[in-house]
Amino acid sequence: MKLFITILCFLIFTKVFLFWLWLWQLKEYHWGRFKAHFETQKWKKIISSFWRVKLPKFTQKTITILLFGILLESLILFYISPLEDSAFYISLLILLILSPAISSLLILFFQIPTDILKNKILKRAQQKRQKFKDLLVIGITGSYGKTSTKEFLADILSKKFKVLKTKKHINAEIGIAQAILNELTKDYQIFIAEIGAYERGKIKQVCRMLQPKIGILTGINEQHLSTFGSLENIIKAKFELIESLPEKGLAVFNGNNRYCRELFQETKIPKKIIYLKNYNFGFDKNNLFPWDIENLSLTVAVAEFLGVEREKIKEALNKIKSPIKIKKGINGLNIIDATYSANPDGVIAHLEYLKTFPGRKIIVMPCLIELGKASKEIHKRIGKKIGEVCDLAIITTKDRFKEIKEGAGEKAIFIEKPKEIFEKIKSFCRKGDVILLESRVPRQVIQQLAINN
Repeated sequence: MKLFITILCFLIFTKVFLFWLWLWQLKEYHWGRFKAHFETQKWKKIISSFWRVKLPKFTQKTITILLFGILLESLILFYISPLEDSAFYISLLILLILSPAISSLLILFFQIPTDILKNKILKRAQQKRQKFKDLLVIGITGSYGKTSTKEFLADILSKKFKVLKTKKHINAEIGIAQAILNELTKDYQIFIAEIGAYERGKIKQVCRMLQPKIGILTGINEQHLSTFGSLENIIKAKFELIESLPEKGLAVFNGNNRYCRELFQETKIPKKIIYLKNYNFGFDKNNLFPWDIENLSLTVAVAEFLGVEREKIKEALNKIKSPIKIKKGINGLNIIDATYSANPDGVIAHLEYLKTFPGRKIIVMPCLIELGKASKEIHKRIGKKIGEVCDLAIITTKDRFKEIKEGAGEKAIFIEKPKEIFEKIKSFCRKGDVILLESRVPRQVIQQLAINN
């Protein structure tokens, strides 16, 4: 009997360990982001974590940690098994209760060699970067719009220069360093790096490695407030890019953002502030959204500064497509797929755009995360906007549902299970209605709603 219980406990502990390993990996092994996961409904999330089937992405690091975790579990159970019945069951109960802490401590222990290795990689990347004296580096940071701005800028500058950019949504220091080490060659004239951070000092660290000459600040809001601690820290962290630029560099600011306008006034080096406008290049904007035009305005300013001809800019602009897609869904529904990311300003902007559509309007979204003490007020603001725009709001997480419902009223409902979400949409919607899918909507819902096109 004891052998059976021991094996069963081993399987349970392994499952729990896999969940915590998955969660730490999801939060990029960052304590602030990990802690923010439990800012609301703490005990419910912790208890439910024991039963969730979550698998981390299996990398060399996670496999090593997992093997050590299984070895540690085996050793503990080996020493517990010979105990008398009462001591055996009490020990198993204590081990079960402590398993989250044990798992997290083991994972954090492995961060020590990881950080040592990371610092070596950053140093190697910095040394390699210093050899490319003629390389022009452009850094892009902000609370939102970084990836789109990077992709747009690379497309435009490629009309005149050989351009290297960081891939997809990679914006952490190690990903940028690996781009330098693995991809940068003497053939490239410009390197565009998207730079993200969850705490002060990180952007400054990356800039020491990159030595950027041009910096773009896309906008600042409360995104990741829980890890930064305050909006003031976010502002100072983003400004680290501008402070790292040389005296003959160029700082470009989004004039539609109040914090960017304030930082523009503080900047002493050559600078430009760009407001949402049409550059009158006559390019096709049918596949673009207002927030895309805002990001494009920043990139065009940089392209003009670097001497890209107006016709080449226009040529590039005509080929640019928004990362947000409008798809045809089942039963004649229109689907705005904005599931690639979410931030407070983005959600409000997407809802404002939703107003331009005929038919009934539906949004499906989770509550936003890592907003710290600003979370309640932001979700009230989102709820109020939902109440103005939408006929139905399906909220898929409960963290700040109360605040959303306070603004949206009866239009907001909480549904967590993908099948129930889909059934509600089917019963509510008719041909010509439009659905905004915002942030991390369950993949199953997206697949059920969209027609392959």
